[in-house]
Amino acid sequence: MAVAELDTLNSRILIVDDQELNVRLLDRILSTAGYTAVETTMDPLEVCALQRKNRYDLILMDIQMPGMDGFQVMERLKESDADDCPLILALTSEPEYKLRALQSGAKDFIHRPFERLELLTSVHNLLEMRLLQKEIADHKEDNPALSHVIQRNIRKIIRIRQKAVQEQSVQDRMPMA
Repeated sequence: MAVAELDTLNSRILIVDDQELNVRLLDRILSTAGYTAVETTMDPLEVCALQRKNRYDLILMDIQMPGMDGFQVMERLKESDADDCPLILALTSEPEYKLRALQSGAKDFIHRPFERLELLTSVHNLLEMRLLQKEIADHKEDNPALSHVIQRNIRKIIRIRQKAVQEQSVQDRMPMA
């Protein structure tokens, strides 16, 4: 089950950030890397409607936005379509938001200021995971037991990532000796 690079680059991506400079930077990074279906919005209130219309594979979500923060947007996305919610890559400059973002539904996070390579690696990995999930869903009837095992392993990887973030957060708060 290999994912073609072209499929990854043609995946539908939405950038959600209230800062125009951040939106333009993220859009330029992804476009320069070859991603062809990148859309943007600076209004978090538009995200659910855009998702229903465009069925994104990945949303890069700023956490701190006026009107509705990224946590609230993730909740609304889960409420509106829990079965086909896109993967979320949370963007935050606040270290204490990392674990909360993962608990709220984000599958990964990038801490600002971020490195270009880190961003592109996370985007690629998440899109690859999304495309594999779609492929599994397409063949679920062929082998339901295998599909169940793979989905369970994906959830396990996500829990391991959450635990690692939680442990790092505890270490970050410990005073240096």
